[in-house]
Amino acid sequence: MSLTFAPADADATPLYLLTPEGLEDWLPRQSEAAKTWIAAAGFGAGLGEALCVPRPDGRRLCAIAGYGNEAARKRARFGLAAAAAKLPAGDYRLVSDLAGAALEAEALGWLLGQYVFDRYAEAATPAARLVAPEGVDAARLEAIAKGEALTRDLINTPANDMGPVALEAAARALAQAHGAAFEVIRGKALLEENFPLIHTVGRASDEAPRLLDMRWGDSGPKLTLVGKGVCFDTGGLNLKPGASMALMKKDMGGAATVLGLAEMIMALGLKLRLRVLIPAVENAVSGNAFRPGDILTSRQGLTVEINNTDAEGRLVLADALSFGAEDAPDLMISMATLTGAARVAVGPDLAPYFSDDEGFVSALEAGAASAQDPVWRLPFWEPYESMIEPGIADLDNAPSGGFAGCITAALFLRRFAGATHYAHFDVYGWNPAAKPARPKGGVGMAARALLEALPQVLKL
Repeated sequence: MSLTFAPADADATPLYLLTPEGLEDWLPRQSEAAKTWIAAAGFGAGLGEALCVPRPDGRRLCAIAGYGNEAARKRARFGLAAAAAKLPAGDYRLVSDLAGAALEAEALGWLLGQYVFDRYAEAATPAARLVAPEGVDAARLEAIAKGEALTRDLINTPANDMGPVALEAAARALAQAHGAAFEVIRGKALLEENFPLIHTVGRASDEAPRLLDMRWGDSGPKLTLVGKGVCFDTGGLNLKPGASMALMKKDMGGAATVLGLAEMIMALGLKLRLRVLIPAVENAVSGNAFRPGDILTSRQGLTVEINNTDAEGRLVLADALSFGAEDAPDLMISMATLTGAARVAVGPDLAPYFSDDEGFVSALEAGAASAQDPVWRLPFWEPYESMIEPGIADLDNAPSGGFAGCITAALFLRRFAGATHYAHFDVYGWNPAAKPARPKGGVGMAARALLEALPQVLKL
């Protein structure tokens, strides 16, 4: 699968992107035969509509795609991708008034709409290809699409083929592809190197827990990405019910997202020093699984009372964040499929995030809008700090009561980020129903928004 544009010299069919008002202006300039065809088809330029218009001899004259009205576009992203999915095979050249970020977003949406996950069964790849529109950076959009495809592939792969060993292999392959340094600390070596929480969470699995450490770039500001790599989460001894366990192959969605973002950063050659840290574990059940009531000591020295073994993601991230903070990065970001509370708060489309830096927030919100990669800010609400302080230990991994679960989790993580500039994203990593440019299944969240924001945040 290659998410690329059609060659610039392709014999491409003109594709007119029309709003209902634009259709009214465009139609009078067309032949009577074309007008009759369009009227008979009932084409009204609604968002996602598509129609090929033939010549008298049956060959394709042009194609038209509906862009809908402003209200419709506010309710759905990637309208061009919705139309592209309905077009027959062939190459198309876009004709529209779009420019700038809007044009780039729609062109990227077309590429993302070509994605299929066909590792286990044959799947038809969308056959309509787009010639890169004038004014867009085709290579950049293709690099972004490749990074997003990596994220989707990793999340979609089931845990029997995407455990800690396979996740390590995927990260190593990415490092090798871009000449990045790559190190791994596995199994009992985690204890020797002082990563006790990562080891404790993953020790019950047949696949040893590990910390993946990738470094790339030799100049510029330091960016550290930390991704939760829980390759399957049974809930541990606080075993999840079957319905809650069904999608737990995606509990490494944070790791998948930072790897996809790393692919974008390295492919585009951003002038920074990138580090990616991924605690890769399986939260399994066996005789040596950690227990409710255990008190664990973290790399940083803070003790943690375990009140629920199903709140394991924050534990492995804690050690990784402490390790990352020791390098004093200019910016450290964690991404994790961390809490159900985040989904209750904002649903599957939005990526809630936490940051105290108004400059970062401003750049991220602008990047999210231009990339059509929505995010939503939630607060590091300090009055809730007492909720994660159980008294018997420094911290509680699962405060009782159920209130503000995503906020208390973010506050927990912030305790381990040190004095560095830190932001946390509580992503879902899954598209529950097919949408334009986003088939059902694994999906990247906030990576494109961050890619847009990084040059401003890090002054690249």
